[in-house]
Amino acid sequence: MSEAYTDKVMDHFMNPRNVGEIAEADGVGQVGNPVCGDVMRIYIKLDESGRIADVKFKTFGCGAAIATSSMITELVKGKTLEDALAISNRTVADALGGLRRADAARPTGDALSPVCALWATSARPAPRS
Repeated sequence: MSEAYTDKVMDHFMNPRNVGEIAEADGVGQVGNPVCGDVMRIYIKLDESGRIADVKFKTFGCGAAIATSSMITELVKGKTLEDALAISNRTVADALGGLRRADAARPTGDALSPVCALWATSARPAPRS
């Protein structure tokens, strides 16, 4: 991969999808990269069947951090928590057409782990089957 951003990375940076917060989220996760200072917070809302019905993010970071945050929200919508957790940082990078080597370790899928753990251990009723 060259050191230029792909068109898809630039699109998700310039026009990020699903930015914001969910007031009554079923789960909120946060992950950061202490090396570069990026911080991503992700919010999920589940439907009655336990699928991710809505997802929003707020990210403080560079263009790649914003693009990867945007892409992860697109990839997890409609998925179960288990399927969402299976999405790796590599999957996100591939969906963006690749990342620069310096940006390859952006925190993306890792933010879903605390969200799903929060849901699994909370006092909220389990999703209806």
